[in-house]
Amino acid sequence: MQTFLKFLQDSRRWTAVLIIVAVLGIGWIGLTAAPSSATTGGLIPSPRPGFLAPDFTLDTINGEQITLSDLRGQVVVINLWASWCPPCRAEMPAIEAIYQANKDAGLEVLAVNTTYQDDEGAAAQFARDFGLTFPILLDRDGAVSNRYQLQALPTTYFVDRQGVIREVIPGGPMKESLIQSKVADLLAEGVSEQ
Repeated sequence: MQTFLKFLQDSRRWTAVLIIVAVLGIGWIGLTAAPSSATTGGLIPSPRPGFLAPDFTLDTINGEQITLSDLRGQVVVINLWASWCPPCRAEMPAIEAIYQANKDAGLEVLAVNTTYQDDEGAAAQFARDFGLTFPILLDRDGAVSNRYQLQALPTTYFVDRQGVIREVIPGGPMKESLIQSKVADLLAEGVSEQ
């Protein structure tokens, strides 16, 4: 016991112990750190503003497939919705109007139906009832909803030409003026950069 007490009282030994612990800690950090090449400069796909929109490929109600990353260079509005959702029904005409007004300027709308909690037939009927002309995608297994951490219907993501989410609006219905202001800002950015 006296040897241990002597050890505790010797400041040189404490200094040596602290240096050893610091070296081991730095070594551990170096060994377990992710290499910088494994990152994307802060743009790791995440369903939040300032991050790349998580990529996906889904079938449309017409049997085609659409991959989000294929739309780089366009402004994309991703709207997650269900046919039984009253706010979704209320905002869809506004989304269609904005799409019609801006599609030639580089706007794409992807209406992702949460088919895992809806019905394909109901989604198709919804698109017919509202005269929707943009792609209606089917999230049959909920993978896209999970990847986008869906918490409310509808939820809308405004994605810039580089594939970065610029704004997320959970819930709704959104007014046409709000959608137009978000889209106009993103379309204008693309014009000034080209």
